Amino acid sequence: MERNAFFDNAKVFLIFLVVFGHMIQPFISDSQSTEAIYIWIYTFHMPAFILLAGFFAKGSGNKKYIWNLTKKLIVPYFIFQTLYTIYYFFIGKADWQTGVFYPQWSLWFLFSLFSWHILLVLFKKIPAGWSITLSILIGIVVGYFGEIGHSFSLSRTFVFFPFFLIGYWLTVDQMMLVKHRKVKIASIAVMASMFVLIYVFPVIDTGWLLASKSYSNLGVESFGGFVRLFVYAIAAVMTISILAWIPKRNLGWVTVLGTRTLYVYLLHGFIVQFLREFDLLSVHHWFDVVGIAGLSALIVISLSSKPILTISQPLIEGRLAKVKSLFNRRHKGTSS
Repeated sequence: MERNAFFDNAKVFLIFLVVFGHMIQPFISDSQSTEAIYIWIYTFHMPAFILLAGFFAKGSGNKKYIWNLTKKLIVPYFIFQTLYTIYYFFIGKADWQTGVFYPQWSLWFLFSLFSWHILLVLFKKIPAGWSITLSILIGIVVGYFGEIGHSFSLSRTFVFFPFFLIGYWLTVDQMMLVKHRKVKIASIAVMASMFVLIYVFPVIDTGWLLASKSYSNLGVESFGGFVRLFVYAIAAVMTISILAWIPKRNLGWVTVLGTRTLYVYLLHGFIVQFLREFDLLSVHHWFDVVGIAGLSALIVISLSSKPILTISQPLIEGRLAKVKSLFNRRHKGTSS
C-alpha cells in the first residue's frame, strides 16, 4: 500500500497525545483543567490509533503474515516486559513486580494488536455490518465478567476491537470523507462541546476510557452495557472530529515521524516513569501544562531520531539493518 501522508500525520499527532497523556496523568487530581484535558484526550486517542492500525491490517490472515506479526509484536512484548520489570526495580517503583501476562506500562497494546489480527481471521469472513455489530456486542458483554481484566490484556482487546475492525473495513475514500468541509465545521463544535462538558461535569471515570475494568469495578454493574455503548459513540464522534483536522499534505520531517511511532510507544515509558518516580515534574499553572506538552513533543522527536532507532532496532524489530548501514557508511568513509 502506497504511503499516504494523512495517516502518518495522524499517527505522529496521536503518539504525541499518548506521551502527553501519560505525562500529565499524575496531576489530574490536582487541577480541574488538567483533568479535563486528560479525559478529553482519552475519549479518542487510543480508539483513533487502533482504527488506523486496523486500516493497515488488510493483508492479515495467512500463515506468513501471522508469523511476521509474532516476531514484530510478541517477541518485543516479552523483551520489553522484561526490560520494564528490571527498570522498575532499579528506579524503586513500588509495583515493579508482575507476571509475564500482566502487561507492564503500555505494553498491553502489543498483546492486543496481535490478538486483533488473530480475531480478524474470523471476523473478516463475516459481512462488514454484521462483524462490526458482533464485535460491539462482545465489547459490551465482556464488561459484565469481572474475570476479564488486565491479565492477557483481555478486556482492552475485546473492548477496543470494534475500532480495529472498523478500520479494517474502511477504504481510503471512506476515510477521506472526514475531510469534507461540513464535517470539519461540525467537528469544531463537537470537540469544543466535549471539552466544556468534561470540564464542567468531571464525572467520567477514566476506567471507562481505559477499558480495563469490569462494570462492577466501575460501580454500574446493571447498566454498564448502556454506558459502554455511550462511550463507544463518544469515541467514534471524537475520532471523526480529530481526523477531520489532520493535514493531508506531506509535512516533511514531521510526517516521517509517523513512520516511527512504535519506537516512541515502546520507549517513552522509560522516560515518563523516571520523571514520575523522582517527582521531576509539577503542575501549578496553565503554562506548566504547556511546558509538559513541549517536553512531550521533544520526547517524540528524540525517540524517533536515527541514533535511537539504530540502538533500539534489534530489540523492537529484531533486525540490525540500521547498525549495518551505519557501519557500512563509516567503513566507506575510512576506506576513501
